[in-house]
Amino acid sequence: MTGQNIPRVLCVDDEPRVLEGLRLHLRKEYEVHCAGNGQEALQKLRELKQCAVIVSDMRMPGMDGATLLHQVMQQYPAVTRILLTGDPGRDAAVSAVNKGNIFRFLTKPCAPDNLKSAVDAAVIQHRLLRAEQEILQETVLGCIKALVDVLALTSPVAFGRATAVKRLAMEFLAGMNCTEFWQLEAAAMLSQIGYLSLPAELVDKLYHGENLTADEQTAANEVSKVAIRLLEHIPRLEPVLQILTALNWPDQAVARLGDGTIGLGTRVLAMTLHYDALTSRGKPPDLAVQTLRSRAARYGAALVEQFAQHLGSSAARNEMREIPVRALQPGMTVMEDLHTSNGTLLVPRGFEVTPTFLERLRNYDDQFLGEKVKVLVAPGGRAG
Repeated sequence: MTGQNIPRVLCVDDEPRVLEGLRLHLRKEYEVHCAGNGQEALQKLRELKQCAVIVSDMRMPGMDGATLLHQVMQQYPAVTRILLTGDPGRDAAVSAVNKGNIFRFLTKPCAPDNLKSAVDAAVIQHRLLRAEQEILQETVLGCIKALVDVLALTSPVAFGRATAVKRLAMEFLAGMNCTEFWQLEAAAMLSQIGYLSLPAELVDKLYHGENLTADEQTAANEVSKVAIRLLEHIPRLEPVLQILTALNWPDQAVARLGDGTIGLGTRVLAMTLHYDALTSRGKPPDLAVQTLRSRAARYGAALVEQFAQHLGSSAARNEMREIPVRALQPGMTVMEDLHTSNGTLLVPRGFEVTPTFLERLRNYDDQFLGEKVKVLVAPGGRAG
């Protein structure tokens, strides 16, 4: 194996002689990288981009191995995790398995053949996860895209909210270095799919926070159930359905989900949906964040503060411009409700412009296309 074909293995231990031993045993078949503590290991993973296996010591100053592998599980779920420890006690093993969802638990001193065998199996596991991810992208996510395209055509308001929430949630996670989180991306895009069952007028009322009649409220309450019925027969979508289902759970039940894929995904999606609902109805971002802080029991105080910091840094990075409607380009975010000449809401605030939407614009007259609209442009983006 050469170049990019060599699997990368990250070894973490606070003892240099142990790291050197691990490197010697593995370097013939793997590209071996080393770190002396948990923080250094996380930095290495950020730099490496693609890493197949992490082998970590349990007892290290500062961050122990169980905590490190727990963070790796959250931020880099495709990296297979192995714990190497000189303390084979039951408590250490239970902590590591529960917190880091490890693939192998090895004790020191570990025979070279046992270490090599465990890493070989971990690399195979990593490849299986990668292959499964590719299948998901080609099949399951293809089905999701088809459903979302239908939503875009039949309910632009619901589609606009879905794309706005997805963008906000995924940018927030990227800032937390959680780069492999297709479950949340899919859940965000599908969070509004149930609105296909509602009349466009009712979707508009919900978007603007208007008062509903008793019958309208009953129909709105069924939206989440409609979404589950639409999605439950799509294979491999179980974690997405779990996130969408948990959105309706009480605060205590959401808190008990923990920090794994489902727990973190549910809290981030619920928080971004809440923030989007508040700002779309005119509440300033700082007051919207204050409202989120009042729901810290649901979202987690630390997560809300991280979200607030992200919003501040994101606002500083992106540029607000006012351009003609005809100058809209894919990837731009519409920052105000865009109405047609007859007053119909075409897309809501937060809508991310897509090629499909630009095709629809061809049906509108020059007067409408010449109207100005405020958009958010990412760094390096162009506006006509």
